[in-house]
Amino acid sequence: MELRHLTSFVAVAEELHFGRAAKRLQMAQPPLSQQIRQLEKELGVPLFERSTRSVRLTSAGEAFLAPVRTVLEDLDIATRVVRAAGRGEYGRVRVGFAGASSHTALPRLTRAVRAAHPGIELVMRGQTYANRALSRVADGSLDLGFVRLPVAQPGVETRVIGEEEMVCALPADHRLARQERIAVADLADEPFVTFPANTGSSLRDIGLQACEAAGHRPRIVQEAPDSYTILALVAMGVGVTLTLTSCMHIQQTGLVYRPLAGPPVVLQAALAWRRDNPSAALRSVLDVAADCLPTPGAEGPSAAAELRRPPD
Repeated sequence: MELRHLTSFVAVAEELHFGRAAKRLQMAQPPLSQQIRQLEKELGVPLFERSTRSVRLTSAGEAFLAPVRTVLEDLDIATRVVRAAGRGEYGRVRVGFAGASSHTALPRLTRAVRAAHPGIELVMRGQTYANRALSRVADGSLDLGFVRLPVAQPGVETRVIGEEEMVCALPADHRLARQERIAVADLADEPFVTFPANTGSSLRDIGLQACEAAGHRPRIVQEAPDSYTILALVAMGVGVTLTLTSCMHIQQTGLVYRPLAGPPVVLQAALAWRRDNPSAALRSVLDVAADCLPTPGAEGPSAAAELRRPPD
C-alpha cells in the first residue's frame, strides 16, 4: 500500500466520480482506476460499488475513509513541522541564565522569539551562572547561555549583548556610604557577602580578583545563592559586596550603591553557543537576539555612568 493509493481513494470517495477525481489529482482516469483496484486487492475487499451511471462507497469503503483521512492529515502536519523545523521556525532551544543581571535581557528575548517564531519553545534553565552556563554550552547540554567574557572555550561562539561595571553595595549607615566612590583597598577589613564558590558565578571570581589586586583577600562571612538575597543581607548590615550595575534596580531600605574609585572594572555580558550546533531553531533565536539584544554602542549612558554623574 502506497501513499498515492490512499490519496487516490480519498479523491474518488469524495468526488464519487472517477473522471472528476482524476482531474482533481491531475492524472489520467485509467491509472487512477488501476490504483483503486490495486488497493482493493491488497485489502481483500471492494471499496466502491461501480455502475455505468454511479460510484458509491461500500460499507468497507465508508469504514476505511475516516482513518485514511486521519493518516493523510497527520502526514501533512508532520511534513509541515519538518519543513518549519528545517527553516528554524519550530523546535526547542535550551537557555541557561541566572541572577539579576539577566532580568532585562531575558524577557526581551523571550517576547521577541515568541512573536517571531511561535513554534520555537525556549526551555529555560535558571540558576545557571556564567561559568556553569559556559561549560554546559560546551558539553551540549545547553544550546544558548548567558555568560561573561572572556571566553576561552574551544568551539564556543559568543556575541556581546551588554557591558556592566562593578560597583560596591553597602549598608546605608556604613562609614564608607558617605563617600562618592569606594576604593576596593578600603574594604580590606570589611565582612563580605557573596556567592558560594560552587555556583559557577563569574562575579564572585572577578570580585575576588579585584580585592587581591587591591592587596587583600575579602573576609567572607556569609554566602547566598543569588543577588537578591546577597543584597538583602547587605541591607541588613551583615556585610558589603561587590556587585554589578545591572543589579542596581534592586532597591531596598538600608542599601546603597557606590561606584568604585579608579579605572572602572568593566564586565561584558554575552550570549554563547556551540559553533557546530546543528539546530536551525537556535539560528533563528540568534537572529532574533541580534535585533532585540544588539551589541552595545548607541544605547545611551550606562547605569554606572549615571551613578558617577554629578548631581545637577
